[in-house]
Amino acid sequence: MKTLLYLCGFYNLAFALFHFGFWKLFQWNKELNNLSFANKGIMQILNIQICYYFIFTAIICFVFPTELVTTKLGNLFLIGSSLFWLIRTIQQFIFFRINNSKIHLLTVIFMVGTILFLLPLFYK
Repeated sequence: MKTLLYLCGFYNLAFALFHFGFWKLFQWNKELNNLSFANKGIMQILNIQICYYFIFTAIICFVFPTELVTTKLGNLFLIGSSLFWLIRTIQQFIFFRINNSKIHLLTVIFMVGTILFLLPLFYK
């Protein structure tokens, strides 16, 4: 059970690192200049905040694994985290309506997060 929660933590840390790389990966220093001042700021703020969320979630998984599976609050946190990844998976189909192997790979990876955060609830 703790191993599953540590995997959840590392999963989120990996996404934090991935998101920190968005500036370089998507050439945001150049690309975001095409947006208005407000939208440019919003994009960057949202990305930094999602990194914070991923790191915070990882810390909770590393520090409170027992509480996550033995308390109602912990169970709700795991279900909420699973729903986060499920909603993110659904958004793949709404916002990326293209047939691209990288998009499909991300969709599978998001589904892994959906399942990964639910598994500890079944292996108490």
